[in-house]
Amino acid sequence: MENAATRLAEVRGNIARMCKPARRSPEDVTLIAVSKTHGPEAITPLIEAGQRVFGENRVQEAQGKWPALREAHPDIALHLIGQLQSNKAEEAVALFDMIHSLDRPSLLTALAKAMDKAGRQVPCFVQVNIGDEAQKGGCGIADLPKFLAEVRATPIPLAGLMCIPPADTEAAPFFAFLAKLAADNGVTGLSMGMSGDYETAVQLGATHVRVGTALFGSRG
Repeated sequence: MENAATRLAEVRGNIARMCKPARRSPEDVTLIAVSKTHGPEAITPLIEAGQRVFGENRVQEAQGKWPALREAHPDIALHLIGQLQSNKAEEAVALFDMIHSLDRPSLLTALAKAMDKAGRQVPCFVQVNIGDEAQKGGCGIADLPKFLAEVRATPIPLAGLMCIPPADTEAAPFFAFLAKLAADNGVTGLSMGMSGDYETAVQLGATHVRVGTALFGSRG
């Protein structure tokens, strides 16, 4: 409990510190604790320390552990931060409060249909392939204006843009680029920054940071 509380306080303190020079309020930054690969025994101490927003990469893994945790803690918000297959859209809409990986028309169609069926609108971030990497998901930069128009033509709430910068490179230019794309396209939400670079992301306008290792420690 103490370890989790200490880590959480440290991350929150870092967010507040980076908000100051950017003239931002720490309340404007949502800290998502990335709980993928961690079981309830690792998650519960963070909940007890006051963390209320968690992120998972896979629908199936989240289904295995979160229903019981949320029954005990009904105020938890759960975000899907990993890639989503269209055939899992219904399950994702039932389980998650926000989706960070909307990146293609086929998934947009599947999610719109699933939300209509469930009578539930789940806000979605459009994931941008900010480094133009063939192996990564995300909407191509050139395709972004057209895709955002398609999203806006549905009832799905557009939460903002999300990116994962290329590994082993300086993240700041990619975060700045995502912020510019958001501004150019009239979008305010920015889901960017992980354990190694969330402080930079906050300085450059992140509204949601996805932090795992800094809160849970290294994965086994």
